[in-house]
Amino acid sequence: MEFIVKSLQADAAVAISRLQAANAVDARQQAEGMGLDVLSIAPASWLSRLSKPQGGAKFPLLLFSQELLQLLNSGVSLVEAVETLAEKEARPAVRDVLQGIISSLRQGKPFSAALEEAPQAFEALYVASVRASEHTSGLSESLARYVAYATQLETLRGRLVSAAIYPVILVAVSSLVILFLMGYVVPRFAHIYEDMGGDLPFLSRLLLQGGLLLEEYWYVVWLALGAVALVLLAGGARLAGKRLLGLLWRIPAVGERMRVYQLARLYRTLGMLLRGGIAIVPALEMVTGLLSTSLQPRLVEASRRVREGQAISHSFEVSGLTTAVSLRMLRVGERAGNMGEMMERAAAFHDDEMARWAEWVTRLLGPLLMLVMGLVIGTVVVLMYMPIFQLAESVK
Repeated sequence: MEFIVKSLQADAAVAISRLQAANAVDARQQAEGMGLDVLSIAPASWLSRLSKPQGGAKFPLLLFSQELLQLLNSGVSLVEAVETLAEKEARPAVRDVLQGIISSLRQGKPFSAALEEAPQAFEALYVASVRASEHTSGLSESLARYVAYATQLETLRGRLVSAAIYPVILVAVSSLVILFLMGYVVPRFAHIYEDMGGDLPFLSRLLLQGGLLLEEYWYVVWLALGAVALVLLAGGARLAGKRLLGLLWRIPAVGERMRVYQLARLYRTLGMLLRGGIAIVPALEMVTGLLSTSLQPRLVEASRRVREGQAISHSFEVSGLTTAVSLRMLRVGERAGNMGEMMERAAAFHDDEMARWAEWVTRLLGPLLMLVMGLVIGTVVVLMYMPIFQLAESVK
């Protein structure tokens, strides 16, 4: 969920930032963790999202990290690298962020502090990872870890989206075909049958009356479709998506897969932070907002157990944040002292598992949807022609 944060700057000016958080408390914690003097926090309304200027597009964090890493590996200094990126940038909003970083670096501020001044572009996890790298002079390694982390997340997200595209297109095209039949073809058959007279089968009569109703009130259909499009553009798609996810969580088989996806994201993020030199307790506090609201209390409980000195694997197991595979990997990581690496391996294992499951579901769902839509369209066609068949039989 997006929140608008108003904070007081050092020059007494009021700054407005946007944060993604699970709730207002989480948003305040993130803002205070960035060093902001918070004045107020409020959810971003659908009107504010709709009226958001084009210049306020999301900062390309992954691309920025990849290009900065390449320049640093080429021997270019940090200030010169950011200046190079700013000179080639064509988008004003992104260029302004880069110019702000350059200004802060020239004032002698650390790179992490410069990034922290632009919370709308750089998430808390990114800033914390860079800050940890400054103590070991390993900025390139930190950027490389983030690039690998973000690339793997995008790869999995792309697989899941690709798996969902075909069913969505199939349903959309089938719905348009049904709407065309009901709004254009069926009314014409209805007029023909009116001229012919005679009794019609009950189901055919219902279908023809529905077609005539659509023909008479076609403008209502278009207004409804336009209203749906406006609602989706104004943020209704996100709300509908959240409600759909809430329903999917209640389906045992699907809900378990969604839980595994959330856990894989948790493991991967924790692995990146731990390998970057961040202690486990601060890392756990940073990743709370990544989980769904149903899993966040479990992570809070696991964090409490870790602060009390309990083992990470035991804390996660008791809190229900493990699978059979990840639990064994976490135990191996504790014994070998490479918890960050083992968390990333657990995440990679579950990512591959999710990708295979999504592919299997797509292969099963596609034919099922085709069967259902074919039956619906076939039923409409049969009911349209049933009076003709009945008339032909009576002639015989």
